[in-house]
Amino acid sequence: VLGKYHPHGDSSVYDTMVRMAQPWSLRYMLIDGQGNFGSVDGDSPAAMRYTEVRLSKIADAILNDLDKETVDFQDNFDDTLKEPTVMPTKLPHLIINGASGIAVGMATNMLPHNLSEACDAIAAYIDNPEITTAEIMQHIKAPDFPTGGTIYGVEGVKQAFETGRGKVVVRGKYIVEEDKKGKEQIIIHELPYQVNKANLHQKIAHLVNDKVIEGVSDVRDESDRNGMRLVIDLKRDAMAQVIVNQLFKYSELQSSYGVNNVALVGGRPKQLGMLDMIREFVKFRLEVIQRRAKYELRKAEERAHILEGYLIALDNLDAIIKLIRESKNPEEAKAGLISSFDLTEIQAKAILEMRLQRLTGMERDKIKAEYDEIMSKIAGLKELLATESLQYALILEETADMKEKFGDERRTNIEFSSSDVSIEDLIEEEQVFISVSNLGYIKRTSADEYRAQRRGGRGARGSRAREEDFIADIFVASTHATLLFFTDSGRVHWLKVHQIPEGDKTAKGRAIQNLLQVPKEDK
Repeated sequence: VLGKYHPHGDSSVYDTMVRMAQPWSLRYMLIDGQGNFGSVDGDSPAAMRYTEVRLSKIADAILNDLDKETVDFQDNFDDTLKEPTVMPTKLPHLIINGASGIAVGMATNMLPHNLSEACDAIAAYIDNPEITTAEIMQHIKAPDFPTGGTIYGVEGVKQAFETGRGKVVVRGKYIVEEDKKGKEQIIIHELPYQVNKANLHQKIAHLVNDKVIEGVSDVRDESDRNGMRLVIDLKRDAMAQVIVNQLFKYSELQSSYGVNNVALVGGRPKQLGMLDMIREFVKFRLEVIQRRAKYELRKAEERAHILEGYLIALDNLDAIIKLIRESKNPEEAKAGLISSFDLTEIQAKAILEMRLQRLTGMERDKIKAEYDEIMSKIAGLKELLATESLQYALILEETADMKEKFGDERRTNIEFSSSDVSIEDLIEEEQVFISVSNLGYIKRTSADEYRAQRRGGRGARGSRAREEDFIADIFVASTHATLLFFTDSGRVHWLKVHQIPEGDKTAKGRAIQNLLQVPKEDK
């Protein structure tokens, strides 16, 4: 790269190469690296004398057919070599790996997407060129980051897909576990894209020390080669969900990414929505396929021309051998062949360079078979170049092949935020029993748990409470209804019925204090 294509410093070229081999930087790595290529904690890679690389299989799909005049070449920086202006890629690299850059007054920031989804979207566009962005989003649902995480809210994603500008909010993934002593722990196992784990660890520690977040007793990094594990130990009375929400608010556990899809279309910068990007890619693939077919047709016709000469030579073998033996030099022989047998200069030259072994019967059959094969290939290529529907079918076939070879599952899941969808839309409305005990334990129970007692039937226990406790109140409400809780000090709290923990008839339920964060002295 340094001496031939990019007159940059060796460190910038090496850093670029390193990034292409990091599984947390690129969704689909272009380089297969051996050695130390750094880490999510921001550790630097080993010096270049210690690392080795080769192109990954997916990079091969990007360089495929480069030697078949599929793309334009231009002079390199010192006009000694030619370099391609663009790669004849079979994959929409801009969509699957994203890009970010600051040109002069022209910034771009494209997020990575899932390859399988992108291939499905391309197929859907070819099947129906009138497709809408909403229909494309049934295939490409949202960006898909190498580090996983959860996209929170789809409004920004929709906007980015439609206009090429938008904001995507990503949260890390966590689970809440109990340790051996029964205390809760928050375990973070996936981070938002480009978030440095060591910095996040430090940030959480600062928030705890500065008392911005209370209820945390310890933060430690237990990550190993099996995966990421950032553990936050909670104090006894702390609520995990409250602390997670504070982490989202104050730390990079929730990060937002500005999408700004600016790309060069015909040499001019343009802002592109997802549909525009797919349209441009299909247009480009069409051009590559046409140029490749023209190149292969030319080569096949050149070969067929030589084979025709061979066949003429084999049909007139004795006369040709006599002519060659009587010629003083190769030039005279060539001229004689051209005039006597109506051959072109290329054919005559090929015949003179022919080896004697090709005159055997078996070799003759081989030449005939090769000629027939090449003629059918020429007919196929001419048909392809004349029929647009065949070209689109070939794009579909190659795209499906790419999906099969390189496609994988999504890593980033999508969660609706409160602004996108009302949670009630996802919760079935039903009548439930709510029971409150004298000591302040509450639960909801499905109406199916209770049955009407038949005549002479034995009573079923309605609910069980602690020894010194009893059920103070029981009533029926819809899961979509809101409950109001009034405290002794005159405060009122509210909770949706579906937010009350579910339990069967015999469960004691959860303390109301814990659900509402009521101060200890209040009832």
